[in-house]
Amino acid sequence: MSDLSPIWTEHAHGWLQVKIPLPFSLKWVNSYLLPGDAGWTMIDPGLRTEEAIACWDSVLDQVGIDWSGISSIVVTHHHPDHYGLAGLAQMRSGAPIWMSQTAMKTARRLWGKDETFSAELTEAFVKHGLPSELEQSMLEHMTGFREKVSPRPERPDIRILEPGTEFKMAGAIWEIIGGEGHAPGHVSLLDRRRRLLLCGDQVLPQITPNIGWMPGGDPDPLGSYLQTLRSMLGLPVDIAFPGHRDPFSRFDERVLEIAAHHDRRLSHMLELVGDGSISTFELCEATFGARLRGNIHNLRFALAETIAHAVYLEKSGKLIRAADFDGSIIRFRKA
Repeated sequence: MSDLSPIWTEHAHGWLQVKIPLPFSLKWVNSYLLPGDAGWTMIDPGLRTEEAIACWDSVLDQVGIDWSGISSIVVTHHHPDHYGLAGLAQMRSGAPIWMSQTAMKTARRLWGKDETFSAELTEAFVKHGLPSELEQSMLEHMTGFREKVSPRPERPDIRILEPGTEFKMAGAIWEIIGGEGHAPGHVSLLDRRRRLLLCGDQVLPQITPNIGWMPGGDPDPLGSYLQTLRSMLGLPVDIAFPGHRDPFSRFDERVLEIAAHHDRRLSHMLELVGDGSISTFELCEATFGARLRGNIHNLRFALAETIAHAVYLEKSGKLIRAADFDGSIIRFRKA
C-alpha cells in the first residue's frame, strides 16, 4: 500500500481509496474504486460540489480511467456525502446504481423536489426546544442539500441490494450486511473469502457514526444501532474499509469500543438531567456545548443524536417524557 497522491491511495487487490472533499468538519469522504473484468465499481461517489467533481475528474485522469470504464455504482446509504454524486456519476458513466430499497425510498423522501421532510424535521426540533431564532437557519440548511444530491438517480437506473443476500461485484462474491441506526437501509458488503468489509459509516475508526433521530423514521435509532453492532461482532474481517478515516483492522475491538462509547454517553446524559427536567435542546447544549449555535450543520447532528439517546433512555425506563406548562416543548426527567 502506497500513497500515490494526496487524494487517492492504492490498496491490495488494485483497490483505490479516493478522498472526496467535503465542505464540513469531516473534510473528506471515502469513495472506493474496485477493478473487475467488466470495469470498475465505484463505492459512494460523494457529495455533489464543484470541488468534488473536479476531484473525480483529476483522479480518473491520473489513474487512466474514463467515466465509461465505471461499470457499476454502489451506494451504502442515502446520506448526501455518500449519495450526492450518484446521479451525475450515473449520467457520465451509464452505469447502474445499486442501493437498498429502504435507502432509495429514504433518499426520495428527503431529497425529492416536493419533499416536506425539511419542514418536518425543523418543526420536530422546535418541539424539542430549538430556539425560534435558529428555526429559519435550520430549515434553510436542510433545503440547501437538494442541489448537492442533484441530479437524483431514478429507476430503472437503480437496482436493489437486499440484506442477507449475495452480490457479485469486482470479481468477488459479497454478502450484503444490513445495518440500522446511522441511516435507514444502510448496507455493508463482506467478502468472506478475503476477509474484507466495505462498511460505509456503520463502523468507523477514531470517530463514532452519528446516530440521529428523525421524524417518521426509526422510533429508536440508537437501540437499532446497538443491535446492529451486536450482529456484526464475529464477522470474518481482517481489514474494514470505512466511509471516513482510513481502513482499519481489529474490527471486533472497534465495534466494542463504539458500544462502550454509547454506554458512557447515556450515563453522562442521565447525570446531566439531574433531579429536575430538561428539554432535549438544553440536554444537547449541556452535552456538546452552546458553541454549536454558530454551526447549524453540526447542531443538526448533535440535536438529532441527543434525541436518539433521550428516546433510548425513555424506552429503557430511565427517563420520562414531560412538557412545559403550555405543552409546546418536550422535556425529560428521571423515572
